[in-house]
Amino acid sequence: MTLRLLTPDFVEVIHDAVLNPGELAGRARYKSLAVILAHIDNRIAYGMVEDAFDLAAAYAVAIARGHCFNDAHKRTAFRVMDVCLDLNGISIPWDTEEVGQIIIRCARGG
Repeated sequence: MTLRLLTPDFVEVIHDAVLNPGELAGRARYKSLAVILAHIDNRIAYGMVEDAFDLAAAYAVAIARGHCFNDAHKRTAFRVMDVCLDLNGISIPWDTEEVGQIIIRCARGG
């Protein structure tokens, strides 16, 4: 099965799209989006990603915990997860309240 991956540039476009007026654009100082996403490449290389769900979850965890953006990293994590699934042929009608709580717990390490 060939999975469609997201580039750092595409993730940054997604991040910019989820920002609300007045929020801080750009990346956090000393944080590399490419390095954070390389963790996903490593998971793939070591056989830890079996399907699009694993891949989407890996993106969500990496972005939510990586804190590589100045603002909106949890919203970006959710949106990247959703886009990843869409690109890989999976559409989910999310309960945004429930998935929001999951992403918050994920960002906190739980």
